[in-house]
Amino acid sequence: MNFKRRNRYLAIGLIFLIFLACENKETQQENSVQKPNIVFIYLDDLGYGDVSAYESGALQTLNMDRLANGGIKFTNGYASSATCTPSRYAILTGTYPWRNQDAKILPGTAPLLIDTAQLTLPKILKSQGYHTAVIGKWHLGLGRGNVNWNQEIKPGPNEVGFDFSHIMAATQDRVPTVYIENGKVVNLDSNDPIQVNYDQNFEDEPTALTHPDLLTMKWHHGHNNSIINGVPRIGFMKGGKAAKWSDVDMADHFLNQVKAYIKEKNQASSPFFLYYGLQQPHVPRTPHPRFEGKSGMGPRGDVILEADWVIGEFIKTLEEEGILENTLIVFSSDNGPVLNDGYYDEAVEKLGDHTPAGPLRGGKYSLFEAGTRVPFVTYWKGTIQPGVSDALVTQIDLLASIAALVGSEQKTIDSQNLLDTFLGKSKVGRDTFVLEATTKTALRKGDWIMIPPYPGPAVQNQVNIDLGNSSGYQLYNLKEDLGQRNNLAYTNPDKLEDMIQTYQAIRGSAGQVEQLELK
Repeated sequence: MNFKRRNRYLAIGLIFLIFLACENKETQQENSVQKPNIVFIYLDDLGYGDVSAYESGALQTLNMDRLANGGIKFTNGYASSATCTPSRYAILTGTYPWRNQDAKILPGTAPLLIDTAQLTLPKILKSQGYHTAVIGKWHLGLGRGNVNWNQEIKPGPNEVGFDFSHIMAATQDRVPTVYIENGKVVNLDSNDPIQVNYDQNFEDEPTALTHPDLLTMKWHHGHNNSIINGVPRIGFMKGGKAAKWSDVDMADHFLNQVKAYIKEKNQASSPFFLYYGLQQPHVPRTPHPRFEGKSGMGPRGDVILEADWVIGEFIKTLEEEGILENTLIVFSSDNGPVLNDGYYDEAVEKLGDHTPAGPLRGGKYSLFEAGTRVPFVTYWKGTIQPGVSDALVTQIDLLASIAALVGSEQKTIDSQNLLDTFLGKSKVGRDTFVLEATTKTALRKGDWIMIPPYPGPAVQNQVNIDLGNSSGYQLYNLKEDLGQRNNLAYTNPDKLEDMIQTYQAIRGSAGQVEQLELK
């Protein structure tokens, strides 16, 4: 080969390598756009009217409003259930919770609810190159029953698709009152082992019934077992003194975990999925002293403003890291609002003009709209154009929609791909939705909702919420009667029959119905 020919081949090869490098760079840039970081900000018991962007309540939630007014604010956005565990199951699995008879409010010692072989959103995202994390409230069970809290606890979040987990096992009002990171209790002292029991107390351990003088918060119903930090809890716990959390510091604790995670993962080459489970405004409402009295509505209002501040700090962290424009944020709540949910904390007495449910009827535990219709926002700065959507969407649909966003074809039978709707490119939502409240179900179809007859009290007097129980069918046109005051079941028999047939086609034969029992 002569010198000139060799140089020509070298030049051609160099041009080819430059072409490949440019193409690879463009592909990386395309992948960066196609696969944003994804964050779920999931509040606990936040009502439709608790976010001021929904123009119903008296609280001012400036940072929640920033997401709602800067993204798509859904007015027909639903959690799957009117209670926490079923909704959390549905948002991660894309499956109706009523398909799993164990998907109900779990004690702190319940085994893992999600089957480790089951498809989950974090599993889908892991398969597409995402790092996945859950920080905050879990309440989906741990282990296989009879957990030894002093050893590695598994299966748990890490076995259903999360690379990193820093959680509380159940709720703030349930034992064990400790943080668990990747299956291990944080700050556990082996010389002070943890014992937990939901049936009987441990010898010589004080409870709210035996030692009311130790309480800093008074219980109303339930919540009269072990006392931790002056707060009476559900369930009995002994030991683990060094590992117990500080209630008033919980919001800061989880926020610091989230900040550290974001900063660490921003240095990595792969995108991340973060499920951020805030505890507010679930009971016990224990705002940090910085927020005490800030709302004028008592601790419930204070912790909502605390959560609003937390969200602001979270957004600020994304901005400081330069990744806000490449992060899809979904903001919602696991179910509707409740005022007195077991403690005397002036939530009722100091409510004032605030309307946590907005124009909706019912609340947490209820088949009426306020049980499951919740604040629901998708925000992606620079990609999602601000707007309001009346499309019917549910948290169940996030699995299929996000899978489509990242290039996966995996889905479940219940999750619908509404990606264009979530991105604001379409106003079309799902046609039907079977919502659930404490094992009872109802059908939303178009502008209509049908509630089958159920036994039980019409109102749960301890929490003062309309449950939706009735001896006959209930049929409401939500477009004309959002407050569900005019039952059309007997004046519109043809529509009722259509709704019943649709409901039975989706739901099939209902399982055993249980009456609500607050503990």
